[in-house]
Amino acid sequence: MKINGAEKQYPDGITISEMLKREGFQEEQVAVERNEEIVAKDDYGTMMLLESDVVEVVTFMGGGAR
Repeated sequence: MKINGAEKQYPDGITISEMLKREGFQEEQVAVERNEEIVAKDDYGTMMLLESDVVEVVTFMGGGAR
C-alpha cells in the first residue's frame, strides 16, 4: 500500500488504527484519506486496509498568526 506517497508493506486486513500506531501517528491529531475518500475517526478501529490502498495521513499543526 502507499502511505503519504511511500510504498509500505503491511498485511491485508490491518486496521487504520494499527497502521497509524505503527507509523508513529496519534489518532487524535490526524485526518485519514483512503483511496481519495476521507475516513471518519469512528471507523479507524474497524476499517481494514488492503495492499492496493492509497492512504494519505494529514497531521494538524498548532499555532497561530504572529
